[in-house]
Amino acid sequence: MRHLQAARGTTLTTTPPEPVAPAPRRRLLATFAGLALAGWTLDLVTKNLALQRLDGQPDVPLIGDLLTLTLVRNPGAAFSLGTEATVFLSMLAIAAVLFILWWSRKLGSLWWAVALGFLLAGISGNLTDRLFRDPSPMRGHVIDMLMLPNWPVFNLADVFINTGGMMVVIAVFRGVEIDGSRAEKREEEPA
Repeated sequence: MRHLQAARGTTLTTTPPEPVAPAPRRRLLATFAGLALAGWTLDLVTKNLALQRLDGQPDVPLIGDLLTLTLVRNPGAAFSLGTEATVFLSMLAIAAVLFILWWSRKLGSLWWAVALGFLLAGISGNLTDRLFRDPSPMRGHVIDMLMLPNWPVFNLADVFINTGGMMVVIAVFRGVEIDGSRAEKREEEPA
């Protein structure tokens, strides 16, 4: 404790402030969590809108023949692969969510915070479908609604997963570690 002498001769006692985590780390975690929550919410809203407005309706062209809205309930993964492995895909998604949450403890890079936020948003969005949609928990069908020519129907969660995955690949090729350090510099340091 420090004592301060006030102008009229009284003594004021102050306590030092509590140590706090560095602001950049908090901002990185907030970016990661905020992006994950916003993406997950946006994915769920678009899926519910698709169910309300596209069920039993003809396809809706958005950008000519380039982008069309259509409703598909997908029990499998991309290209309808693994339609009999929905429980396995659900368990894999749960493991991926837990791994991303564990890995996010090391965040020291804005690039990685955004990449992991996108990944968590997308994986959580599709996992929510698998857990809570028909036909049953762990076997739920993922709601897809975006269709490009010669491509499987997909949703925003898939866009988030692919964006986050591409960002991870770019970070790895550039040598940027999740903590923000450069891989080359760490290799050059003596052990």
